[in-house]
Amino acid sequence: MKKYFLFIALLFNILAPNFSIAQDHLTPELLWKLGRLNGGDLSPDGQTVLYTVSYYNMEVNSGNTDIYTYHIPNKKILQITNTPFNEFEVKWAQNGDILFLSPEAGSIQLYRISNKGLGKTQVSAFTGEVEGFVLSPDESKIATLQSVQVKPTLTEIYPDLQKANAHIVDDLHYRHWNQWTNEYIPHIFIGPKNADNLYVDGQDIQKGEKFAGVMLPFGGSEGTCFLNNDQFVYASKKKLGKEFAFNTNNGLYLHDLAKNTTVDISTPNNGYDNAPALSPNGKQLAWLAMGKNGFEADRNVLQVYDLTTKTIKALPLNQDLTVDQFSWKKDGTGFLFVAPFRGVNQLFQSDLSGKVLQLTTGKMNVVHYSEGKDRIILGLQSITAPTDLYSFSKSTKTIERLTQINQELLSNISLPKVEERWVKTSDGKEMLTWVVLPPNFDATKKYPTLLYCQGGPQSMVSQFFSYRWNLMLMASQDYIIVAPNRRGLPGFGQEWNDAISKDWGGQPIRDYLAAIDDMSKESYVDQDRLGAVGASYGGYSVYYLAGIHEKRFKTFVSHCGLFNLESWYGTTEELFFADWDIGGPYWKQENKELYEKNSPHKMVGKWDTPILVIHGGIDFRVPESEGMQAFQAAQILGLKSKYLHFPTEGHWVQKPQNGLLWQREFFKWLDEDLKD
Repeated sequence: MKKYFLFIALLFNILAPNFSIAQDHLTPELLWKLGRLNGGDLSPDGQTVLYTVSYYNMEVNSGNTDIYTYHIPNKKILQITNTPFNEFEVKWAQNGDILFLSPEAGSIQLYRISNKGLGKTQVSAFTGEVEGFVLSPDESKIATLQSVQVKPTLTEIYPDLQKANAHIVDDLHYRHWNQWTNEYIPHIFIGPKNADNLYVDGQDIQKGEKFAGVMLPFGGSEGTCFLNNDQFVYASKKKLGKEFAFNTNNGLYLHDLAKNTTVDISTPNNGYDNAPALSPNGKQLAWLAMGKNGFEADRNVLQVYDLTTKTIKALPLNQDLTVDQFSWKKDGTGFLFVAPFRGVNQLFQSDLSGKVLQLTTGKMNVVHYSEGKDRIILGLQSITAPTDLYSFSKSTKTIERLTQINQELLSNISLPKVEERWVKTSDGKEMLTWVVLPPNFDATKKYPTLLYCQGGPQSMVSQFFSYRWNLMLMASQDYIIVAPNRRGLPGFGQEWNDAISKDWGGQPIRDYLAAIDDMSKESYVDQDRLGAVGASYGGYSVYYLAGIHEKRFKTFVSHCGLFNLESWYGTTEELFFADWDIGGPYWKQENKELYEKNSPHKMVGKWDTPILVIHGGIDFRVPESEGMQAFQAAQILGLKSKYLHFPTEGHWVQKPQNGLLWQREFFKWLDEDLKD
């Protein structure tokens, strides 16, 4: 126990700001100048950490990613690449060189460079665009993700109509998140080296299939692995059209290169199976699995597959946790994994019997980790700190900070104070609420206060550092932020997580009201200057609160929120989500009460408060018509309202200038209603 208190004390000392020199507050412009660190993998000899940093250029409206290393013995950072190209899929080779993909040659090719940044050479001769790669154990073969054409293009169907621009659709799942389904999908190719020792295109192990070799739209090479030089495993949802749209049941497929056979080894599981990882002794394969078909936020459990007996066993964890990312321990005696836990993503370990031990404590999210012999490298972030790398000692359970990539930019920035507050809900439960107080907070003053409504909907309000919904940035504009972990979030047991399904407008909304009402009792909260903001389900929550808040709030901001659940059901794409969380089609008699109870558009007649509506033009999860309907309703009601529309953005705002515009309009709106 003393070791854990020591961990917390050291973490506090590492992160404590120097208030004697702090002068300024975080601004949107400064936020976009921060470097964004990703990765943090130990080299084969355990001496060097490999990571990337991305910086964004507002003038050119794009970002650039370069490769860095941190040498542990001499505590030195070395920039490995400095090019105008984005290096990605950065990995260690067995000999300690660095492998990565880059478009430098005019097409995406594989490169090798020493860990000193010397001797960069192209080591591939691919003919097609490569999106990801994995090497076989002896590095003699490579598996790549490459797009293949699976159906004719419009101009192939009608060669005389070369300028026609249309989509011809005859089945569901014709668009996904922010892209229309087109004629090309990624397949897995496995190839050798040629006579010049270059990796080349190989066999399309899915030849003739119309299914992607990864879990679109976010899956990549992390959903694949070699078992040996002749066997390969990949996660794929081999379904099309309506079958794809209505379920989450995919498979883990083992392809034998010598026999040219493929079998699904994940049956009879009915939900998601993903992230296969081979044990150190090569005898077992583990992966993440969800059991309920159609429930994308089900509990993630570890499945262990014996490659000899071909039997599957679920790891029976002795704690109610859902596994986020995992790996085998280096000695093969169990697993390391990250799981959401009471408002923080923490690192745990488990033996093969399922006995769990929590390794990290404190209030920082573990966003990445890499195990060495005597240490674990951690990527940590918090509400007031972007990601940096730390070294966690296995023996002492203490932590040492390795990088401070934004030290110069943040050295004179006053930090908000983050408090953990437990609020009693309307049904007598205890709810964790993060409260973020402005820099240089003065309890004798009264502050405008924002209720932050989380999206997901099953996504924990953790110690996250966002580049859009940044709670530190909001507090730095002299707002108090109230961020509840309302019903329907992981990290507080599966019952709490599951409670939101088919009850979107019920207890979760009452949880929000409990949080803001509890906070409003504080003398420093100005009850006449309250706002509610959120995106996705959080945007839905804002629309819902607008119809029931009984004068609590003075203004609202909703981004990509669901407004009319009936029209949303008719336009969204992953219908398994709509069926599980909403209840199914609105025209079925048994669902009419659910839509009446849960759809915000049913309460528009009670709207009486200014609202800013924000939406992306290629958001296919929550189509732009939802935002248009809400804005139009507010205009017809004569309410102060504004519609901020991004034609080329999806469910998120990704372009730098769009992101900065978003933040300027966001704070301009809030300041008008809560400060002027």
